[in-house]
Amino acid sequence: MEKPLIKNKIIQITSGQGPAECCWVVAQVLKYFLESVNNCGIEYKVLHREKGIENMTLQSVTIQLKGKNLSRFLSGWIGTIQWVGTSTFRPQHKRKNWFVGVYEIRKSEQFQILDKDITYQATKSSGPGGQHVNKVSSAIRATHKPTKTQVLVMDSRSQHQNRKIAKTRLQEKVTEQQLKALQSGIKNQWKNHLTLQRGNPIKVFKGTDFKKNTIVKSFKKQRNTLKNELQNELNN
Repeated sequence: MEKPLIKNKIIQITSGQGPAECCWVVAQVLKYFLESVNNCGIEYKVLHREKGIENMTLQSVTIQLKGKNLSRFLSGWIGTIQWVGTSTFRPQHKRKNWFVGVYEIRKSEQFQILDKDITYQATKSSGPGGQHVNKVSSAIRATHKPTKTQVLVMDSRSQHQNRKIAKTRLQEKVTEQQLKALQSGIKNQWKNHLTLQRGNPIKVFKGTDFKKNTIVKSFKKQRNTLKNELQNELNN
């Protein structure tokens, strides 16, 4: 049997330009989502948070996931999430149903830079360290050729170590730039997408305590009920 491949995916939880209540739901869903990620042994990194207008709310959050069986895990999350509850910001508001979206950002491979696209240039270190530092060309300037992004690393007196650090920092910098560009391109699509999907949420939460009042859209309970009823009829 083949072992499941370790993959990387980038997902986004967004209010889709919704009101403060939806931004609050994004923050709550994020907590529940990360708890599920940890329970499944999936590595994650929060790439970007966009704060909402109200305190402790998020308009959107983008997360990079790394692990096995990601598609199976995300099949229970990707889509629209509904929260049924009274607004804490507008208690008199008649609306009780609020919606947010969880989407996978496609083409995530563009966030991974390749060794062949990086050039390294040794240069003399500057700053504190005295003559011993300045005599050795240990600092490394790394350039990502496709995006012309550069970083300068002089953390170590070892060129080899500085090259490793430079690649990591270059990856982070390029990822941040590409993510911002991607977000600006798809941001206006979220509201329409949410509107289309409101009738079929992937998960439904109730009340202010998401963890204890969760309804996951599933037909398992219905199937079990029908199975029990059928068994009772056969016994009778």
